[in-house]
Amino acid sequence: MKEIILKTNNLTKKYKDFTALDQVSITVNKGDIYGLIGRNGAGKTTLMRIITTLTNKTSGEFELFQQKDDNLLEPKKRMGCLIEEPAFFPNLTCYENLKYYAIQKGIVDLSQIDESLKLVELSDAKRKKFKNLSLGMKQRLGIAFAILDNPDFIVLDEPINGLDPIGISNLRQTFKNLNEEKNITILISSHILSELYVIATKFCILESGHVVKELSKEQLDEECRKCIVIKTEDIENACTIIETDLHTTNYKVVDKTEIRLYDYLAQPDKVNKALIKKEIDVKSLYETGISLEDYFKTIVKEDEKHV
Repeated sequence: MKEIILKTNNLTKKYKDFTALDQVSITVNKGDIYGLIGRNGAGKTTLMRIITTLTNKTSGEFELFQQKDDNLLEPKKRMGCLIEEPAFFPNLTCYENLKYYAIQKGIVDLSQIDESLKLVELSDAKRKKFKNLSLGMKQRLGIAFAILDNPDFIVLDEPINGLDPIGISNLRQTFKNLNEEKNITILISSHILSELYVIATKFCILESGHVVKELSKEQLDEECRKCIVIKTEDIENACTIIETDLHTTNYKVVDKTEIRLYDYLAQPDKVNKALIKKEIDVKSLYETGISLEDYFKTIVKEDEKHV
């Protein structure tokens, strides 16, 4: 059984009449790159601020390294975070900025500065002033700050936001190196699913402050697999025909006009004939694979129906 790094139970945060986080329960295991997905305002940053003790919860509880949230003095020493960008000094070099924070953190072994810079591939820029860094390099320096005291777990709030494709690619490799070479568990947020898909092993979709879905990468791939899309106004009867005439229950009703059928991928004409034979008005029928963006939109849309 995998070691649990973070576990939340009905975690809630309210600001007067506004509920920013609504009974959120998630589990992050050792070795995960856990992606928090959600639109701006979905509750991602609020969740991260609570588990890093930057803000207080209203109710619920969480455990960090199996220690309850009323006793986090030791567990916090094993966690690094980049939620609010550290105040780097523009006229100091990368090394000098990290040295300042190393002293602040009480780090005696300053060789950890070079190690952190190496892990985020900034060794060659250690003498470059912060003001002369690209946005991508600034983000990597922020991550170097987060891993300065050799944490087992790091929390990163939208570190890819605003980067160009090369910057995103470089950061992705940095995350993989930290996870695979240093065995660091990562909790990382974004509002774009495709950004995290390349690196994350587990996903949690947040909407309006609560968990819509928590799933592994394998489960996400299954959700987005190829299917036959059937568009019709007569959903109920179409489902009956799929089950009785086509002898399958391997389908999903997406909304009041769409069914996704995961069987008969090589025989869409057979599906169409079966439906037309029973006088189902088929508006369209086609094969597709669901994109990550469409999947996210579908899940969020489904959630809005229950809000």
